[in-house]
Amino acid sequence: MGQDKAARKSKGAGRDPGGFVALPWSVLDSDAYRNLSANARALLLEVARQFHHDDNGRMILTRDYMATRGWNSSDMLVKAKRELLENKLIFETVKGRRPNKASWYALTWYSLDKIPGFDPNVEVDFKRGAYRDVKPKATGVLSVPLHGTRTYSIAPPHGTEGPSPVPPHGAMRAQNGHCSVPPHGTPLEMPSAGAVVPLLPQGQKQRAARSGARLKVARP
Repeated sequence: MGQDKAARKSKGAGRDPGGFVALPWSVLDSDAYRNLSANARALLLEVARQFHHDDNGRMILTRDYMATRGWNSSDMLVKAKRELLENKLIFETVKGRRPNKASWYALTWYSLDKIPGFDPNVEVDFKRGAYRDVKPKATGVLSVPLHGTRTYSIAPPHGTEGPSPVPPHGAMRAQNGHCSVPPHGTPLEMPSAGAVVPLLPQGQKQRAARSGARLKVARP
């Protein structure tokens, strides 16, 4: 039974058929891989998908081809490719040129295959395992000085001086000695004199009423 298990394992039993991407743990655990954004990690799988065991150095990342793989943003593609190059997980073997020459790339955890068409000195400049030389990306800059922060007072060194709202010799007095209020009060406070009607004898009052004469009101 042990022999049958070994035979199934050797034939690749226990997984779906077809090729697969061999991504070593040394790559996944490297600082270079940890430095990558999510888009760059996804693009690395796209490059590895193109490898067929004898063509390392001829993978492409053209906009037209990557659009067939679901990469519809040119800006996202350029940024992710730049990250892979900066972290030395891929290596450019051919520099693309207009109008129709695409760039070629190689995975750095494989040896470079001998393929015609590489740019000069590519075999010399390529280094297998170059991603191991990448250092961790800085996570942030220390915003506090090494010796701490100093506090400065915004007040004068001798304190603040508040001017008194009252003159030093007391309130000022009028110089002419006259009061602005009349001594007997204001006219509005005095009772007003009503109209004075003269009293007429009874006989004159009746005669005036018969003649239609009006009584004159005596004014003060």
